[in-house]
Amino acid sequence: MTPGARLAAAIEVLADIGARRRPASDTLKDWGLSHRFAGSGDRAGIAGLVYDALRRRASSAYLMGEDTPRATLLGMLVRERGLAPDAVALLASGAGYAPSPLTEAERGRLSGGSMDGAPPHVLGDYPEWLDPYLARVFGDERAEEGAALSSRAPLDLRANVLKASRDEAAKSLADLAPEPTRWSPTGLRIKLRADAKNPAVHAEFAYLKGLIEIQDEGSQLAALLAGAKPGEQVLDLCAGGGGKTLALAAIMENKGQIYATDDDKRRLAPIHARLERSGARNVQVRVPKSVGNELADLEGKIDLVLIDAPCTGIGAWRRNPDAKWRVRPGALEVRVKEQAETLVRAVPLVRPGGRIAYITCSVLEEENGAQIRNFTRLHPDFSVEKPAEVANVLGERAYMFTKAALTSGEGLLMTPRRTDTDGFFVSLLRRSA
Repeated sequence: MTPGARLAAAIEVLADIGARRRPASDTLKDWGLSHRFAGSGDRAGIAGLVYDALRRRASSAYLMGEDTPRATLLGMLVRERGLAPDAVALLASGAGYAPSPLTEAERGRLSGGSMDGAPPHVLGDYPEWLDPYLARVFGDERAEEGAALSSRAPLDLRANVLKASRDEAAKSLADLAPEPTRWSPTGLRIKLRADAKNPAVHAEFAYLKGLIEIQDEGSQLAALLAGAKPGEQVLDLCAGGGGKTLALAAIMENKGQIYATDDDKRRLAPIHARLERSGARNVQVRVPKSVGNELADLEGKIDLVLIDAPCTGIGAWRRNPDAKWRVRPGALEVRVKEQAETLVRAVPLVRPGGRIAYITCSVLEEENGAQIRNFTRLHPDFSVEKPAEVANVLGERAYMFTKAALTSGEGLLMTPRRTDTDGFFVSLLRRSA
């Protein structure tokens, strides 16, 4: 397919997403199945255009003066990919299967359109209803924070130190030119061009042999900041596919015991193969029971309960840009309720002097600081560890990390703009002895 034909296909897919209100991944899959002539490179190129358009949907529509799939794609080529108007005109030429030629109005918008006077939610490319929530956290900087959440994420990997050092893992991936991450001592980062497809990391020797795991640096840091120590009894209460469970096993040097569970056993399905590949030997998976409590024998015995809480996922918008246009106010209310219930569920499991690490991939105060304040009000035997002390596990990086992150009396908040990671909130709660 020609570049122009890919652009036309992206406009078609974006229109379908809007019409049927389906996730972008499902819509792109359907398009590929009904257009089998398109090769893998074509499908990846079209997907890249669609996801970039979703990242910059609000600002692109503002630039073009209309919120249509065509306008969004054309505006995105300027806003996200930095193309000159003449370059856009070459793609939308009307030749072959390319989109119809630019109108005079479109040329004028691409050449002289301005973002002056645009409201924060447009400049930050996020839903307007979220503006007061983001203002509560970031104030006048919310547009910049939103724009950073709308950028394309790099590909981050975690070296599995149970099998290889970071340097050894990097050497095995030399063809992908990975670089050490800024904060995580085991992280590697592969930077991608705006129009580049993600490399097939799952087919790499290093991945197949368990030397690396795909994990955002922010997620790696969240696991580190939990402060698990070799020999401890640790419970990953919302383990899902096991990303943080595997990180904990490496941090604990395969010593002690990790119990991994989730209230939805379907989310646990990938964990078994990942554990086998990683070489983690101190993990016991507890599948939830239809009758009885699978954690009853652990009450009062756990040194650390890690809660990777269900949340709105706003901090992961860089990796899932269509999710931000599908999230609704009602979803926030549901997630806040689930978070509070999960925190309460952890309480009887924690031994005196033990800890709860509360983690979200959200930047909203309702899911983060407010949740912690409510919990400590109801459970006064738990107190919040000071962020500076929590960050000490990062060693020489700790001071600069606390300067980069947004700290509060309840915990640490990472954002793409501040820490160049996904958005993560981490709070460490200690029970009185």
